[in-house]
Amino acid sequence: MFTKMINENYTTLKEEYTLWLGTLGFSKNMVHTCTYGIQYFFEWLHTQGVSHINRLTQKHIELYFDYLQNRPHKRKKGRLLSASTLNGYFFGIDRLLEFLHQTGMNEVPTPTGQRIAVDKQEMINKINPFTQAEIKELQANITNTYGNLPFASRERIHEQLKLVFALYYGCGLRRSEGHRLTFDDIDFDRKTVFVKQGKNYKDRIIPMSEGVYKALEHYIYNFRSLQKLPHKRLFISAGSTLNRQLQNLQQTCSNEVIKSKKMHLHVLRHSMATHLLQNGMSIEQIARFLGHSSLETTQIYTHIVGNQE
Repeated sequence: MFTKMINENYTTLKEEYTLWLGTLGFSKNMVHTCTYGIQYFFEWLHTQGVSHINRLTQKHIELYFDYLQNRPHKRKKGRLLSASTLNGYFFGIDRLLEFLHQTGMNEVPTPTGQRIAVDKQEMINKINPFTQAEIKELQANITNTYGNLPFASRERIHEQLKLVFALYYGCGLRRSEGHRLTFDDIDFDRKTVFVKQGKNYKDRIIPMSEGVYKALEHYIYNFRSLQKLPHKRLFISAGSTLNRQLQNLQQTCSNEVIKSKKMHLHVLRHSMATHLLQNGMSIEQIARFLGHSSLETTQIYTHIVGNQE
């Protein structure tokens, strides 16, 4: 574990790098991820005696990449970092090297473009979506959660859980996409949800089903607009809190199959994708709905549906 101490040169460089990412239009979530990764990289360089970025060599990059691929996961003991996590680190370092060259430091290494191929079968095996009947059972159990809390606290959780299903399941949103939504992103006249800077920095417009329309209308006008908060985001709680509340909801169900599945915000998106496919929507339409930049990503759900049949 590193000391989390870096010198002033690295601190200044990290701040400039963060600003540069912002000017390129990267989402706040991506900027945060890259900045965190670079902080970790600078701490590692400190342990290697590299006190200034102009001493960085290609060998350092190779050693660091090798270190990451063999580093144990901090929270999941006995496991290594996943391919997607590693690729996130690699991406952030490539952007750093690009930034350094743009500032005139041509002696540092060039971006490597190194990425690890993601095992598609492993991805498929990890996704265990809820069935449509299980989603309905979960929603029906929302009012059974947190019965020990005062009404105001209980209502706050229940209303947010209903919103979770409207956005993460009903609209198939990613975690950060849903959490960033504000009042201004909901258009009741056109019955659409506007997602700003989703993955790959693309905006998209999602049509509301009648169920989503009614759920959002109730949440905004009968609950959220009455809350006195310093921001216009729809959600009051953080994503990590919403995940814990979902897991608590899961445990209120008597259905042991529901209890056995992994529960988090993103699994609701996976569930919606499989249900759209089962209901006859084309792969191309599902890809647009989910904001996928490649049909190859969406086609994973055809394998998941195939495994369920």
